[in-house]
Amino acid sequence: MKLRFAPSPTGLLHVGNARVALVNWLLARQRGGTVLLRLDDTDTERSRAEYAEALEEDLRWLGLDWDESFRQSDRMDRYAAAAERLKASGRLYPCLETEEELRAKREHRLKQGRPPIYDRGALKMTAEQLQRAIANGKTPHWRFLLTSRVVEWQDGVLGRRQVKLPSLSDPVLIRADGTPLYTFTSVVDDLDSGVTHVVRGEDHVTNTGVQLDLWEALGGKPESLGFAHLPLLTDADGGPLSKRLGSLSLRQLRRDGMEPAALTGYLVALGTSRDPAPAMPRDLVAGFDITAISHSPARFDPAQLLAQNRRLLHAASFESVRDRLPEGADEAFWHAIRGNLDLLREARDWFEVVRGTVVPPVQPGQGEFFRAALAALPPEPWDDTTWTVWTGAIKESTGRKGKSLFLPLRLALTGEEHGPDLKTLLPLIGRDRAAQRLGLAMTE
Repeated sequence: MKLRFAPSPTGLLHVGNARVALVNWLLARQRGGTVLLRLDDTDTERSRAEYAEALEEDLRWLGLDWDESFRQSDRMDRYAAAAERLKASGRLYPCLETEEELRAKREHRLKQGRPPIYDRGALKMTAEQLQRAIANGKTPHWRFLLTSRVVEWQDGVLGRRQVKLPSLSDPVLIRADGTPLYTFTSVVDDLDSGVTHVVRGEDHVTNTGVQLDLWEALGGKPESLGFAHLPLLTDADGGPLSKRLGSLSLRQLRRDGMEPAALTGYLVALGTSRDPAPAMPRDLVAGFDITAISHSPARFDPAQLLAQNRRLLHAASFESVRDRLPEGADEAFWHAIRGNLDLLREARDWFEVVRGTVVPPVQPGQGEFFRAALAALPPEPWDDTTWTVWTGAIKESTGRKGKSLFLPLRLALTGEEHGPDLKTLLPLIGRDRAAQRLGLAMTE
């Protein structure tokens, strides 16, 4: 078994890409197969070296690796050779229509109540007419002559699928500027590299029908290639995934402090009946079942993803995050704040609370209360009993209890209405900082 993940380095990897990459990787690793990373970079205007570097880095962050890799831009000679074979067999033919002419043809067919597919008008052109046009400065683009059959296959996720080729336009394989298109390069590469299974999004189902026809025209055996198409992601309400979420990049998730195990555990459960649980890809291999993926679109809910991240952080050991915490953060700090985190980056905010400067919000009418709190502040050393002792003394001297006692103190000490348990946080803040903040809070 050999599978490939073939991103285009024209932007950052997003959650949809990550899901496809993860399923390919899991299937290959489960069945002792090979993973090929192929960079589909023939779009020279949009492909960027920095995107290629970023996608490899992001895949490794996700816990994925690969056994082989290559770039399509290094294989232009192979596409040229394959194109010549198709031309020689009469399956690749030149077309001279401009975009305007093609648009006019489509509109004309629509007015006649016919499907707006290409009419193969170029096939009526004689060799002399073609040469004359080229001599006059026209450059042809090249289309693949589809057969008139219905292509069928047993899809690994969607079940029996078919594509009626007569209902489609002959696809352009080579632009007028000579650059090959995805439909063509993918088939040539899959044939040359010995790919046995293609796993990708459901939006490629029609492409699969076309590519199987092309696969056979280039000498491949359709029965040697398996396909599985993953239903596309929707938003939390079941609607089309918005641009904002559809482009939610792995790079941004990393910057925000998302844990890779939270993302991979969530993505592998999408579209199945399994409850998501944080796990790295290596720990998901044994239990992975591609047939468990539903035919229906999968709902991607950022709130559920965040819940997985929160679940993971709340149980994470200090050693597992040590190198990503602010300098000077120790195990006591991590245990004090981890139960309050959604994302790891929030740890920096709490480190500022315990080691930095906090300007308490104005709390009108609380001056006398804070003076009593300051007067009751115990001497150091402090431990996890200090908060209870101190608040007990304040309660005794002011008569306050409950929210009216605890909320003003939390706001004065942390600047926040909610947060980690002050029983564990107060000793980290220390007496000097606590006294300074209470003094600031007394100023109304």
